[in-house]
Amino acid sequence: MAKDVEVAEPAEFAAKDYHDPPPAPLFDAEELTKWSFYRALIAEFIATLLFLYITVLTVIGYKSQTDPALKGTDCDGVGILGIAWAFGGMIFILVYCTAGISGGHINPAVTFGLFLARKVSLIRAVSYMVAQCLGAICGCGLVKAFQKAYYTRYGGGANEVQPGYSKGTALGAEIIGTFVLVYTVFSATDPKRNARDSHVPVLAPLPIGFAVFMVHLATIPVTGTGINPARSFGAAVMYGHDKAWDDQWIFWVGPFLGAAAAAFYYQFVLRAAAIKALGSFRSNA
Repeated sequence: MAKDVEVAEPAEFAAKDYHDPPPAPLFDAEELTKWSFYRALIAEFIATLLFLYITVLTVIGYKSQTDPALKGTDCDGVGILGIAWAFGGMIFILVYCTAGISGGHINPAVTFGLFLARKVSLIRAVSYMVAQCLGAICGCGLVKAFQKAYYTRYGGGANEVQPGYSKGTALGAEIIGTFVLVYTVFSATDPKRNARDSHVPVLAPLPIGFAVFMVHLATIPVTGTGINPARSFGAAVMYGHDKAWDDQWIFWVGPFLGAAAAAFYYQFVLRAAAIKALGSFRSNA
C-alpha cells in the first residue's frame, strides 16, 4: 500500500510533532461529574440564545423597514446582504467567545457531524443539542416579548419553503448549505492542520463565520436559510404557525444529512481515516 509522502520543510517553518487525538468514547458517564461539562452546556445555551436574539431581530427589522404599509421600499433596511452579515458575524463572535469552553458548536448539525467523527461523546452531543434548542427558544422568546406585534406580523424569523420552490429544492439547499458549513468547521479546527501549518496563523471562527455568511446569501431566497436545526426549531416554537411546522422536517433532515456527508468526506476521504486504520491493522497482523 502506498504511503503518504511528506515534503520536508525549512527549519524555520518546522512543523510541530503531531499525533491524532484518540476518538471520544461513545458513552462517557464520567463527564456528568465534571463542572466543565455543565459549564459547556451553559455556554452553548447562552450563545444560541444571543445568536437567535440578534439575528431574528435583524430579520424582523428588515421586514418592517421594507413594509409598503409603513411606506417602506425594497431599498430600505439592511437587505439580504445585511441579514447574511448578521448571521455570519454573530457566528464569528460567538464561536470566538465559546470555542475554549464548549467548542463553540451553537448548532445541532455541527454537533452531529463532530459526533460522527468521534470528536464528542454521545452524552455530550445530545446534551449540547438540548441546550442549543432551549437557547434558541429563549432567544426568540425575548424577541417576541420585546416586539410582539412586529414578531407576529413579520413571520417571527421562522424558516419556511419560499413561494416558487419545491420541498425537494429546499431540502437540497439545506443539505448543501450545511455541508459547506460543517466542512469548513472540520477544516478550520483540524489539529493536524494547525500542527503542520503552525507558522500560518488561522483564526478558526473567521472562516466558519464566512461560511455561514456565504450560505445565507445563496439560500435566503429558497428557505430563509436554516442550516441550524436549533435556529429553525426555536423560531417555529415561538411563531407557532402551521406553515413553519409543516416545513420543519426539512430543517432537521437537510442539515443532519449535510453534516453527515461533510464528516464522512473530511474524515474518510481527505484525512483517509479508513485507509490509515486498515494500514495499522495490517502492520500489527
